[in-house]
Amino acid sequence: MIKVSFFFLFLNLLCVSVWGYVDSRVRSYVKPVKLVWQKDGDGTLIENTDVLLKGGDGQAVLNSHSMCVMKSTQQNFSSILLDFGKELHGGISIVTGLSSTKEPIKIKVTFGESVSEAMSTIGDSCSATNDHAMREFEVGVSWLGSTEVGQTGFRFVRIDLLQPGVELCLKEINAVTLLRDIPYRGSFMCNDELLNQIWKTGAYTVHLNMQNYLWDGIKRDRLVWVGDMFPEVMTVNSVFGYNEVVPKSLDLARDSTPLPGWMNGISSYSLWWILIHKEWFLYQGDIAYLQEQKPYLMELVKILLSKVDHEGREFWMDNVFWIGLPKETSKV
Repeated sequence: MIKVSFFFLFLNLLCVSVWGYVDSRVRSYVKPVKLVWQKDGDGTLIENTDVLLKGGDGQAVLNSHSMCVMKSTQQNFSSILLDFGKELHGGISIVTGLSSTKEPIKIKVTFGESVSEAMSTIGDSCSATNDHAMREFEVGVSWLGSTEVGQTGFRFVRIDLLQPGVELCLKEINAVTLLRDIPYRGSFMCNDELLNQIWKTGAYTVHLNMQNYLWDGIKRDRLVWVGDMFPEVMTVNSVFGYNEVVPKSLDLARDSTPLPGWMNGISSYSLWWILIHKEWFLYQGDIAYLQEQKPYLMELVKILLSKVDHEGREFWMDNVFWIGLPKETSKV
């Protein structure tokens, strides 16, 4: 038994060294809750859309009965818009059956936080973009297979058939979510239900942003902006308690910013890094982790002090996002 345990420990260490890192998020599958819209030509191009609302097991099967079928003619192309019920982070899995051709069938997949966004196209007068996370794809889906598409924030997904004269059999379309499986330790309740919902939305938004690092947003920018981290970390402290995503993100900001550079290229964001460490220590009490920051922190403080004269006026030569202070000089 001991030899077996050591063997599996060796395999785990080998996997980490070969693969680079282990994902701390959990993959979950969410079925759509509603068919919001469909474009069906003369009413014969789409069949059995209710099948898609039943979910499934992610496995393609040879039996093609009771599948959703999307068809196209030379002039008409079918489309559907699915609602997954809540904002999610991840993509979708499209499981197909025996379609009209063994060649990949070309479709367009459009993600949106709203119906209007999912119905828009990049380049329209709306502000929909592919910045940071792609929300619009043209992909080929094979027959009797599973195709995963997307890595973004969304609630709605539109599927458009792009090829003429084909039939696409769909066994299921599920959202593939990536999220940390962590308990909500903190709570809030008052006699104003709207305020209660606002609190829950804020907590859930931060939960979504707790990916491999603590992001500023799951759709854009998907980056570790240290200034944005401060309110997020305070939420983590109050709602989730200790989570390794916070020190991991703080260390990323430090290690990717050799001094005398400013974090994210913004001088005040280096100040926010210090303030986050203060609050993280006050809430979590991890003195060993705080001591690890001492070499970098002491040098950073020297640089910050060099930007303040003997009368307490700041002289910033770089970008500064410090509310209430002028860009070039101010009295603290």
